[in-house]
Amino acid sequence: MKESVGNPLRLQSVNHISLICRSVEQSMDFYQNVLGFYPIRRPGSLDFDGAWLFGYGIGIHLLEAENPEKLPKKKEINPKDNHISFQCESMVAVEKKLKEMEIDYVRATVEEGGIQVDQLFFHDPDGFMIEICNCDSLPVIPLVGEVARSCSLVNLEKMQNQQQIQKMLQQL
Repeated sequence: MKESVGNPLRLQSVNHISLICRSVEQSMDFYQNVLGFYPIRRPGSLDFDGAWLFGYGIGIHLLEAENPEKLPKKKEINPKDNHISFQCESMVAVEKKLKEMEIDYVRATVEEGGIQVDQLFFHDPDGFMIEICNCDSLPVIPLVGEVARSCSLVNLEKMQNQQQIQKMLQQL
């Protein structure tokens, strides 16, 4: 295994995710009304059908397929498939809303060190999978080097406070 060299490309963050879709209108409706993204201006120099949306610090770029009938259709919701994951405030509220919207989903649970993470998986109109989770309770622990981190700033502060308390207790 090759040793990590930090940030060789000097990356800062995820900017956007591009998704090929059968219908820009249907996909825009989904990303706006189910996930809460909002449309943003798209450069006029782009000479193909599409739309840009933004939310939660990232962009979603929808690209209309040249041959929509040739796009594969996914029916099975498989948590091991490609997906994008969103942290939520309340898994109960998300599940209730998905039921109200009649969106099929699959539940999953991950457990590590007594910490349980709940996940809900469902598809966008083109079969691209979306995950909603309470993953910020699971620490991000590098395999080498740095200390544990959290996916959310709120939990990062809690985790840092707990680490300071543990250090103080060890010194006693």
